[in-house]
Amino acid sequence: MSKPYFIPPIDEEPRMPGSEAELDPPPQWEPRYKGSERLKDKVAIVTGGDSGIGRAVAALFAREGADIAIVYLGGEEDADAAETKAFVENEGRKAITIAGDLGDVDFAKSVVAQTIDAFGKLDVLVSVAGEQHPDTDLGDITPEQLLRTFQSNIHSMFYLTQAALPHLKEGAAIINTTSITAYAGEKELLDYSSTKGAIVAFTRSLSAQLAPKKIRVNGVAPGPIWTPLNPFGGSTPEKLATFGADTPMGRPGQPNEVAPSYLFLACGDSSYMSGQVLHPNGGMIVNG
Repeated sequence: MSKPYFIPPIDEEPRMPGSEAELDPPPQWEPRYKGSERLKDKVAIVTGGDSGIGRAVAALFAREGADIAIVYLGGEEDADAAETKAFVENEGRKAITIAGDLGDVDFAKSVVAQTIDAFGKLDVLVSVAGEQHPDTDLGDITPEQLLRTFQSNIHSMFYLTQAALPHLKEGAAIINTTSITAYAGEKELLDYSSTKGAIVAFTRSLSAQLAPKKIRVNGVAPGPIWTPLNPFGGSTPEKLATFGADTPMGRPGQPNEVAPSYLFLACGDSSYMSGQVLHPNGGMIVNG
């Protein structure tokens, strides 16, 4: 390969994240309360902003006064991205959609360049996009799948953050998405869980590096959340049948129950927090 970037064959794995419009019941992603301008006139990049948690974050940030660059894979997800963009604009804010694969370093650079061209600045970087492929046996994880999962979940985070840093100033916030699997493990998601552990370490280490610049870096570790990721190939049918039932609350979470964690970490309410991870996971205790 001329560069460390792997494009999987079309028929190798289900395409992710899939269309949110096809989910039954539909996820709850719209903000549940009025905004209070906690992100007034800020500019945010939100990856995975077409659907799921990313869509809920983009919608809530817009309600709180931010303009949004919605980054997503493209293709089947175009309609979802357009709906997210329309919501942002209906909130009186500006939005652009940028489609492509963040595992490609050149695309990651392009995302930041397009955001700066459109809005002139960048205040908040939110990385949500990722993928997972269930395997019950370690031996079933191919080298291609391993590379692809790390490329989508953690390499992309390095690339996008590297591109964004020259534009982030004092008071900026970086928010990374890890997972409960980084703390509790998941026997059918060995490669995915490994990337999420790497994200925790990346978040803590980058926080230490950027603290002198007064740029905060935190993370969110969701539990089972009802998004397209699991129904569109990210979970086995057996797991999907009882998705979220093993949490103390006995149900999966909704995207708009997770988005406020990102808002808290993006705004001044969390001005004395960096290197931390919030755990919207239905009451599971992970001591992380």
